[in-house]
Amino acid sequence: MIVRRTFRTWMFIASVALPIWPLIGWGIFGGGGWEFLGLVIAMPILFVVLLAVSALIYVRPTVRREKAVAWWDVAILTLWHALIVGFGLFGPNTSTFAVLGVLTGIVAFWYVVWAFFTDATKRAKETLAEFEQMATAPSQRRVPPAGMTNENVIIVQENPEDDR
Repeated sequence: MIVRRTFRTWMFIASVALPIWPLIGWGIFGGGGWEFLGLVIAMPILFVVLLAVSALIYVRPTVRREKAVAWWDVAILTLWHALIVGFGLFGPNTSTFAVLGVLTGIVAFWYVVWAFFTDATKRAKETLAEFEQMATAPSQRRVPPAGMTNENVIIVQENPEDDR
């Protein structure tokens, strides 16, 4: 539970920190001018996508209720964040990290969209079932009879429309 709760906070920090990392990595590990231009264009896009995925996870009903992300969220985010960090190292496998990072980002986005709608639908069905149960339950009022103060008497009034 601690890991899942930590990821709930980390995903927003990562939305800012991870797009900055490749720019720092470019300065440390060296890179060309065209690579820097690509980073200047790609990192704001990465920021927006990371933020959108984080927001979609955060607004899911189960995440808000449990105050923790799901284990699938942890797995996908860990893989995606590791690929972004690997990309920022600017080694011989930078292109591989970039392609895998983009593919994982696409998978992460569509997974959280699917999880959001699945979770929201499930919650809506539960709420509808609760309303239906409340509507079919007989109404009960506690009304003490005149002159009685020490005893509680429950009077059930049935609605004649229920007999139809």
